[in-house]
Amino acid sequence: MSGFANPQLLTTPAELSGRLQSDEGVLVLDLRPAEAFAEGHIPHAIHLDLWGVSLINTDPAPLHAFMWMIEHVLNLRGVDSDTPVIVYDEQSGMRAARAFWFLEYLGHANVQMLDGGFNRWTSEGHRVSHDSDSPRKSTWTAAPQASRIATWRDVEARLGRSDTAIVDTRSDEEYFGTNVRAKRGGAIPGAVHLEWCNNLGPDGTFKPAAELRTMYEKLGVTPDKEVVTYCQGGYRAAHTYVALRLLGYPRVRNYTGSWKEWGDREDLPIEHPDT
Repeated sequence: MSGFANPQLLTTPAELSGRLQSDEGVLVLDLRPAEAFAEGHIPHAIHLDLWGVSLINTDPAPLHAFMWMIEHVLNLRGVDSDTPVIVYDEQSGMRAARAFWFLEYLGHANVQMLDGGFNRWTSEGHRVSHDSDSPRKSTWTAAPQASRIATWRDVEARLGRSDTAIVDTRSDEEYFGTNVRAKRGGAIPGAVHLEWCNNLGPDGTFKPAAELRTMYEKLGVTPDKEVVTYCQGGYRAAHTYVALRLLGYPRVRNYTGSWKEWGDREDLPIEHPDT
């Protein structure tokens, strides 16, 4: 797909349609709001809206409890270790990206995003269903991958390091501190800024690899560095995590507590970038 190092992380509507028609075992998760799912969805998709379910304390105990809850919810939706999982929302969006990241962090070995999401599915004329399949509860046990997540301690330990790139995926207003969504406004010191939506083309699919690579490398975000992404609550950061995974960056972490945790903690340093 457009020169990506890891094209297997995406699938197209045509590919997914073929797999569904062949009865290949695959679990499709629809991350859109419930009302959007009710108005029509990909056949046999299972609804899972994780919007608003966030963690703002990445100390060990609350992090463990939160991820146990996410694992339990995924069990209830039928996630197991043997079945490929495909996630989607309206486009190649942040809702699907966050589910993708959760699954990779929890150790699932075969997860994909539907590139272009439901909008592309319908624009290409694929069948839409209004029936709801009942999920089959699984007994899947997660195996968390510590290298895919950043806690506030991980971020603090990497401040000022030349082998690390911290990427702020929020809006300009959030980054420059004019839109304050925590106790403090501003940015993590040394972070480069690239809003997550720049990963997508006008049609809601990921931009070609060469375009994405140039965009990040101009900011000094190169594959030889460990990359930590953050936003307000780990959603937009998950999207940039996926983009960099597609490009083959070997070390990418999502700071899931993101600015809501960092900005609320007055013991952590911040900066106010010049506009």
